[in-house]
Amino acid sequence: MSELFQWSDDFSVGLQEVDEQHKALVGMLNELHDAIHQHKGSDASRDILWRLAEYTRIHFTVEESLMRLLNYPEFEGHKQQHESLMAQVADLQQKLTTGQAKITFELLHFLKAWLTHHISENDKQFGAYAISRGLESNWSKDVEKTMTKKRWSWKFW
Repeated sequence: MSELFQWSDDFSVGLQEVDEQHKALVGMLNELHDAIHQHKGSDASRDILWRLAEYTRIHFTVEESLMRLLNYPEFEGHKQQHESLMAQVADLQQKLTTGQAKITFELLHFLKAWLTHHISENDKQFGAYAISRGLESNWSKDVEKTMTKKRWSWKFW
């Protein structure tokens, strides 16, 4: 089965952390596509959509934090786009919970189109600005080592 959204370097914004998060979003969108295509049921699809929405909130927070730190001149407009999408997703989640809506291929194509346009236009513009302000495009070697090490297991007493 083909993926709904195939990542390519054409979508890179030039900031490794942001690109990695975009890849994760694309992966979850493809996971949702597979769940619908394979008729895994509304509960499975809804769970994936909830994870996708939560990860999107986290991703937007990261982007917006970077924008504030770098005094990005287009911050307000970019943040408004994020808020608009999240309001639409929250509305959809409420309708899914009450049975007033279903997750469909139409929804998937809307999310893919939104993400494609947003990355290609708005996020790339921010990436270029961030790099011009001195933000490194790639993780340092120390971060690379940390990311490739075994995940820590934390205990809280």
